[in-house]
Amino acid sequence: MPTLRETILTALYARLSALPSTALRGDVLPERVPAEGLLILRDGEPGEPEVTLSPLRYHYQHHVEIEAVVQGTARDEAFDTLTASIGAAIAADRTLGGLCDWVEAEAPRSVDLPVEGAASLKAAMIPVVLHYVLADPLR
Repeated sequence: MPTLRETILTALYARLSALPSTALRGDVLPERVPAEGLLILRDGEPGEPEVTLSPLRYHYQHHVEIEAVVQGTARDEAFDTLTASIGAAIAADRTLGGLCDWVEAEAPRSVDLPVEGAASLKAAMIPVVLHYVLADPLR
């Protein structure tokens, strides 16, 4: 039985997989970027929780990252469309079906990456904070 943390990450990955771009989880950047763009979910770190007593609860602000990559001549427009679709997917259900207290994306930090013999890549890491509560940090 998966932990709540893994269930939350799986639910976020499912949201990303429903977008027109290709979505991966924890993979390396492939040699070719699909025309519709590429998203890679990085599991990140749950960090140190705030702890409340009676009942004992661990309140996490788990920082994950979504690596968004596009390639081609119209990469600025494609990148904007891709990041907007991520925002819309998160805003559609900020609790991931009740698994989280809140899911919040931050602004992308984009870079242009030249590729020898091919069109440049436009990529960004999009920080996402998952707010959730566990009764046990290992479950």
